[in-house]
Amino acid sequence: MVLEERTARPAGPGYVNNKDAQGNRLRRIEGQVRGLQRMVDADAYCIDILTQVSAATKALEAVALGLLEDHLRHCLAQANDDPAQLDQKVTEASAAVARLIRS
Repeated sequence: MVLEERTARPAGPGYVNNKDAQGNRLRRIEGQVRGLQRMVDADAYCIDILTQVSAATKALEAVALGLLEDHLRHCLAQANDDPAQLDQKVTEASAAVARLIRS
């Protein structure tokens, strides 16, 4: 059923207008994670590593919130004319928010 839902999605992702910015953010986060690996390899102080983990986590949360906002603006706006599709998109977005809150 998941595959059927994915094929029913509108052409192009909701983040298409922010793709470069999101890609840049993710590359910076990737660098942060590599830095964390180097810190562990170098036996850095635990609190310093935890501080950097917190920073990387916040950066990922910012990416997630940006993606969610883009999804709401793009996909919900496109589903506005079809009540069943709109309901599906709201349910999908609510589930995504719930996953973000639990993580």
